[in-house]
Amino acid sequence: MPVPSSTPRPRLALVGTGGTIAATTHSSTGLTDYDITEGVHALLHAVPELLELAELECHQIFNVDSRAMSSLMLLELSQKLNDLLSRPDIDGVVLTHGTDTLEESAFFLHLTLKTHKPVVLTAAMRPASALSADGPLNLHNAVRVACSPQAQGAGVLVLLNDQIHSARFLSKQHTTQVNAFGSPDAGPLGLVAAGQVRFAMRCLLPHTLDSVFDVRSLAALPKVQVFYDHPDTLAELYRSAAQNGVRGIVVAATGNGSLTPGALEGVSRAHRLGVTCVRASRIHAGPVSDSAYDQDHHTIAAHWLPAQKARILLMLGLAAQLDEAGLRDIFQDY
Repeated sequence: MPVPSSTPRPRLALVGTGGTIAATTHSSTGLTDYDITEGVHALLHAVPELLELAELECHQIFNVDSRAMSSLMLLELSQKLNDLLSRPDIDGVVLTHGTDTLEESAFFLHLTLKTHKPVVLTAAMRPASALSADGPLNLHNAVRVACSPQAQGAGVLVLLNDQIHSARFLSKQHTTQVNAFGSPDAGPLGLVAAGQVRFAMRCLLPHTLDSVFDVRSLAALPKVQVFYDHPDTLAELYRSAAQNGVRGIVVAATGNGSLTPGALEGVSRAHRLGVTCVRASRIHAGPVSDSAYDQDHHTIAAHWLPAQKARILLMLGLAAQLDEAGLRDIFQDY
């Protein structure tokens, strides 16, 4: 039996959005082609030890595969979490999410939640019905992290495979393994080992209350697309995007953000039609440097952000009605 403690348990909101952690298949060895069948209450029932760590208030905002997360859903999620976190009786949030777009949702929340309270996302690479399912322990450790005083003011965190990551640096780097996530340019902020939470680093880049982005009253976000660059890229695709209401394009370019001839022509056409273009890279680690390309073709270097996160930042910058200089600044600062 757990030893009684005189310290009151934190009260956390346990928020479900779906994903593999809430999925099942007909076979205990099936790891693909699963269905989202379980809600957040079922996750709590599956891991009753959570109640030894915290009082939990369950909220099911979505119950979808994370590939279905849209910008409108991100807005709704941020707004509802901001409402929860503004309550004095809520000490923090643990959020379950699918892994496919986890890094984008986490980064969006990292920049738009107005709180210093702990916010910890977690997920699973294996469905709940699988042998050696990773979801239950991930969830248990996520609640441990959210209960830690060191998680306060640390921005949005992600707990996976015993590692604590900042939403700013996290990326998915393998399609199937349970150690699929890493932070290639920073490393994890800390670990959970033998039930002990240990932080070694913090994210010093702007987030949460220090972020300039406030989406609490927004009803929509600008359309921003990611184009994967390669030899023989069609410049016509950029013009077509502009004519279909796209306001920003992030190019996952070659090497250090180097644009192929087709992409160079494409971003020039897009600029003439009022579209902001950002150069990111197809490479999973390292920065994209400022270049003479940027002056000649009115592009913006993504610096340390991969294309999928550069898209999130560009959406927020355009929603804030920043001009070209302001957009360059946020890609330098965030």
